[in-house]
Amino acid sequence: MDVVGVDVGFGFTKATDGKEFILFKSVLGEATDIQFSLPIVKNESGPCMHVEMDGRAYFVGDFAEQHSDAREFTLDQEKLLTEFSKVLTMTAISNLSDSYANVNVVTGLPVGFYREYNQRLMKMLKGIHEIIFYNGDGPGESRRVNINNLKILPQPLGSFLNLLMSDSGKFTNRELAKQKIGIIDIGFRTTDCCIFQGMEYIQRGSSTSDTGISESFSAIAKKLREESNVDIELYRLYKAIETGLIKIRGKEYNISKLRDKVFEHSASIIANDVRRLWANDWDIDLIIISGGGAMELAKYLRPLIDGNVMPLESNVDARLNNVQGYLKYARYLWGDVEPPAAESEKK
Repeated sequence: MDVVGVDVGFGFTKATDGKEFILFKSVLGEATDIQFSLPIVKNESGPCMHVEMDGRAYFVGDFAEQHSDAREFTLDQEKLLTEFSKVLTMTAISNLSDSYANVNVVTGLPVGFYREYNQRLMKMLKGIHEIIFYNGDGPGESRRVNINNLKILPQPLGSFLNLLMSDSGKFTNRELAKQKIGIIDIGFRTTDCCIFQGMEYIQRGSSTSDTGISESFSAIAKKLREESNVDIELYRLYKAIETGLIKIRGKEYNISKLRDKVFEHSASIIANDVRRLWANDWDIDLIIISGGGAMELAKYLRPLIDGNVMPLESNVDARLNNVQGYLKYARYLWGDVEPPAAESEKK
C-alpha cells in the first residue's frame, strides 16, 4: 500500500509519495471549454489540473489562473476546509497514482485550528472518493482514491519530523529528539509557533497568528492598485515578489524596495509575537524557521530572533519541509502494511 504526505496550504498544495513531488497553487476555477491549443506546448507528462468531483468540474492551480474566468482563492480556514481541501487533496493524490489509489495519508492543520477542524477533516477525507481527470480533448478518465488510514498532525510537526527521521521513516537524529526545539512555521495566511521538548508537544508555547506573508502581498497589491488602477490577485504576485519587478499594461514597476519594507515589517511582527509567546522558554536549544513564507521572510526574521536559529539552506525548498516530514511519519506508521482485499478492485 502506498503512503502519501499531503500539505494543503492557503498558498500552495504540496504532496509526495517519495517517488515524486507535486506542488501547485491552492486556486480553484470554473472549468470552461478550451477551443484550441498548440501541440508544441502541450505537456502530456505534466500533472492533470482539469478534474471533476461530486458532479462539479474544476480547473486547479496555474491552470485555473490561466484559463478560468471565475477563480477562487481563500484566506479563510473554514472555507479552505469546506470548499477547497477535498478537491485539492484528491487532485494531488490522483496525480501521484494510477487509476486506483489505495493509500495511507498523513496531513496537517495549523496549530490554532487543529482542535476545531481535526475531526471534520478526518470525516471529509477518509474513505473512497471518485475523481475524473480530463487531459486535452479526450474523454475523462475515472480514478478512485481510497484513503484507508489518515493521520492529521499540527502542521509544524512535519518540519520537526523531517529533521528527525530518515527517508525510510526511521528516527535517526536521536540527539535532536532529546532537545527543546522551537519551530516558526511561516505560511501564506498564518504563522505557527510550537515547541517540542524531548519529542513532547508543549501546548503553552504553541500558537497560530494571522501574520503570514499574505499581509505583505496585500500591502504590495494595494500600492500597485494606487499606481496602476489594477487589482492584482495575491496569488499572481509570486514571480514579482521574487524578481522585484512586475509589468502592468506594458508598464514596468520596480517593487523591490517596497517588498523589502513590508517584509521587514512582517518579520518584526512575527519576532514580537515569538518573543511574547516564548518569554518563559529561554532554554530552547534550537529554533527552526520553516514553511513557504520562510523563503521570503527568513533573512529579515533571523536577526530579530534571540537564540540558536538553524540556518535556512539555500538549496532546499522550505515549502516542502512539512510534507516531507508527513511522508516520513507515514512510512514510520504504515511502512509494512500489506494491501487489503479491496486492492483487487484495481485489477
